[in-house]
Amino acid sequence: MAVNISELYNKKILTLGGKLLGEVKGVMLNMDKGEVSHLLLNNVENLIRSSDLRNDFTKNSISFKRVRKISEGIVISENDE
Repeated sequence: MAVNISELYNKKILTLGGKLLGEVKGVMLNMDKGEVSHLLLNNVENLIRSSDLRNDFTKNSISFKRVRKISEGIVISENDE
């Protein structure tokens, strides 16, 4: 699946069951692999300022491995598969 990264911003993220999780506010890249690693539900600036970065990153990010479909929104699996 090839997609322009800028097209991901502000897309709604939904689970396969239809639960709305939020909107894409940022994208994390794995520069070693040359691929998207996570979608962020919060601006990266807000996460960096967090006093509990690890926990807030976990709560506010979704592994790109969970993405099943990208169209008007992004559909993800319920968990990492």
